[in-house]
Amino acid sequence: MSGFSNIKAQLKSFLIEIGDLSFFTKRCFKELVKRPFEFKELLRQCYNMGNRSLFLVAITGFIIGLVLTLQTRPTLMEFGAVSWMPSMVSISIVREIGPIITALVCAGRIGSGIGAELGSMRVTEQIDAMEVSGTNPFKYLVVTRVLAVTLMLPLLVIIGDVIAIFGSFLVENVKGNVSFMLYFNQVFDALEFGDFIPATIKSFFFGSAIGIVGCFKGYNCEKGTEGVGKAANSAVVFTSLLLFILDFIAVFVTDIFYDL
Repeated sequence: MSGFSNIKAQLKSFLIEIGDLSFFTKRCFKELVKRPFEFKELLRQCYNMGNRSLFLVAITGFIIGLVLTLQTRPTLMEFGAVSWMPSMVSISIVREIGPIITALVCAGRIGSGIGAELGSMRVTEQIDAMEVSGTNPFKYLVVTRVLAVTLMLPLLVIIGDVIAIFGSFLVENVKGNVSFMLYFNQVFDALEFGDFIPATIKSFFFGSAIGIVGCFKGYNCEKGTEGVGKAANSAVVFTSLLLFILDFIAVFVTDIFYDL
């Protein structure tokens, strides 16, 4: 019975947290359209999140391109289909691998950073001080960060995709002596405009999820330094789970529209 009671308590706590996150998201969208608009803080957050994540996204994308090509090439060689490598790699990266891997990297880099930063501000009562001084801390701290991640993630995804495809080209150039023009001609022949639209749209949702969960965990951080660590850790875990759920929904909806 004690085990059942523990499961029941955890389920209740999870559902309560989902409800709190829903109200937090609703408030975020309401504050988004209200004046004043914090453009200066928004630009600062865009620079911090985009610039500081660029190197990590670039390295990750480059390694993905290398590994995907190295692992796939022997199988394609058995069937005499090595010429399909540029098409397969580019479509796989643009449609699925690039957006979800970049989002997971940013969840660890940006989501944990937001959770720790806002958690520290909550613990040191900086957020309370802003409320007392008449400033709207929710709009200044939360809305700007959520919007910044939402805008920056699609750009990071595009950069990661390009670098991943370039990494794949390097493997093909070394292993198969394929020229730059030949490889990228096949890449652009394989890709269609419809491949970019779903990936770009879901990248915006990924960015919103990273920003909202990170801000939610940090803004509602428990008192004490231990609470800051929990906020940063739970922001990454919860965001990663949410990203996979959103990715499944996006793929399912896209598949329906492609079948029409």
